[in-house]
Amino acid sequence: MIAPWLFVAIAVAGGVGAALRLVVDGAVRSTWSAPIPLATLVINVSGSFVLGLLTGLADHAGLPREWLLVAGGGLMGGYTTFSTASVETVRLVAEKKWVAGIASGAGMLLLAVAAGLAGLTIGTS
Repeated sequence: MIAPWLFVAIAVAGGVGAALRLVVDGAVRSTWSAPIPLATLVINVSGSFVLGLLTGLADHAGLPREWLLVAGGGLMGGYTTFSTASVETVRLVAEKKWVAGIASGAGMLLLAVAAGLAGLTIGTS
C-alpha cells in the first residue's frame, strides 16, 4: 500500500506538471504555427527526455524510489500527454491530412523515445 504522504506528493506533483504543460502549450502555440501539433510534440519530447534523465540519475545515484515516483510519475506524468497526442493525430487523419497525421503520430513516437533514451544515457553517465 502506498503511504498517504507519498500519494499526496505524487498528486501535487502531477498538478504542477499539468499546469506546466498548460504554460508550455500556450507559449509554443503563441510563438509558432505548424501543420502538426507542435506544442504537444515539444511537451512530450521534452518530458520524455526529463523522465529519462531523472530515471538515469535515480539509478546512478541510488536515490529513493519515492523520489522518482514523485518527480517522474507525478511531475512528468502530469506534464506529458499521450492521450492528447493520440487525439490530435486522429483528428489530422480524419481531416484527410494524411502526411501531417503520419508525421505527427510517427514523429511523436520516434522523437519521444529517442529523447527518453538520450536522457537515460546522460543520467546514467
